[in-house]
Amino acid sequence: MLLGLDLGTGSLKALLLDSDGQVRGEASQPYPVKAPYPGWAESDPEDWWRAAAEATRAAVGSLATQVVAVGLSGQMHGVVLSDSAGRPLRPAILWADGRSVQELDTLKTLPESLQHRLANPLVVGMAAPSLLWLKHHQPQLYAEARWALQPKDWLRLRLTGQVASEPSDASGTLLYDLLADTWAWEVLEHLGLRTELLPPLLPSHAVAGHLTAAAARWLGLPEGLPVATGAADTAAALLGSGLEVGEVQLTVGSGAQIAVLLKEPRVDSTFRTHLYRAVQPQQWYALAALQNAGLALEWVRRTLGLDWEAAYQEAQKAPAGCEGLHFLPYLTGERTPHLDPRARGVWAGLGLNHQRGHLMRAALEGVAYSIREGLEALGTAVPPQVPLRLSGGGSQAPFWQQMLSDVLGRSLVSTSTPSASARGAALLAGMAVGMPIEVTKKETLVIEPQNPVYEEGYRRFRDLYHGLSSWF
Repeated sequence: MLLGLDLGTGSLKALLLDSDGQVRGEASQPYPVKAPYPGWAESDPEDWWRAAAEATRAAVGSLATQVVAVGLSGQMHGVVLSDSAGRPLRPAILWADGRSVQELDTLKTLPESLQHRLANPLVVGMAAPSLLWLKHHQPQLYAEARWALQPKDWLRLRLTGQVASEPSDASGTLLYDLLADTWAWEVLEHLGLRTELLPPLLPSHAVAGHLTAAAARWLGLPEGLPVATGAADTAAALLGSGLEVGEVQLTVGSGAQIAVLLKEPRVDSTFRTHLYRAVQPQQWYALAALQNAGLALEWVRRTLGLDWEAAYQEAQKAPAGCEGLHFLPYLTGERTPHLDPRARGVWAGLGLNHQRGHLMRAALEGVAYSIREGLEALGTAVPPQVPLRLSGGGSQAPFWQQMLSDVLGRSLVSTSTPSASARGAALLAGMAVGMPIEVTKKETLVIEPQNPVYEEGYRRFRDLYHGLSSWF
């Protein structure tokens, strides 16, 4: 049995695969994302640690003695400052955090040649600006820290006592040279950041350590199990869903990602989209990254006092276009295509005729419009008319799937791997111990676009952001 742990933004998922690739157990344990100040997004790593034990025990059950290896995936871009033993010195700064706007000015002083080698837009929420913020605003903690780790790398340190990272996560830090495939030491020197904070790099499928006695007791697993280095959540999801070069995947979770797998690095000359390393050697993926998908929809659902079943029922009562009501979902700013950390959420066009269902449907439509902007920003990297492979826990409702297909004007292939990141983590565990599992694509449904009514709504959505951008 292979265990995959996926450390997400709002929950940790554990997935148990057998040697035939069949799921034998699965569980998820939530934890809060905290915003002590406007624009901040933090989590307590100890919450992740507790969730890892609860989800693992629930997923594994009586099969603990049959587990032969553990693999990891996790949310990208964050920073966990820890001591050498993995004890966090402060809450983790997450990808959705917008506090480091001023630190971007320092990053923009990088020579153009170095910015090109980073191959990514300079945005808040990445490790580089977050580390600069910590250096400027919490210098004592910054000086005391032994490691500055990505979330899943911190979890592995607690599991094994060994520290490492790997290219798929490192390439999302703005501290990684995509073209040389190593840490961008010149960038750290230019920014005045401590180079010793960064861990050594290993392949995603390497054995990065073994489960310590204390961690084994905590998780209810045998001591000494090999633990694979793992991968960033999107890279793990591409592996877990069996994506091939040239195919496109749309993942809807707390954020949304549109990824196309490439056989050579293609840097976006406009720097509106991202380029990251994939799990396999000599593979990369271009990415449109949107911060506000499930994150915004969950806030709307909770604010309106609805559970998810009622949210979809209410939304379906309102007509497409919501009778002139529009929603900007940028509760935490936005990356692709605006690169605007100051953007915020808006309902616009409210009238006395609008009810709760209109508000909910407008939120769904707004997220769908935002995803369409991300798809268009990828430009020629996405082959025309190629279907989008749909994955992620926030993409399972048929009504929502049809809306996405209509707004995007693309066929969607719904897959049977909603926990693709956790599956990818388990597959990496198998690769690490010489137990590779063949990924079989299981396409359960093809959704075709049916309703062209959203074209006018999309135009007005784009006009709304541009009309408000200076006000933000």
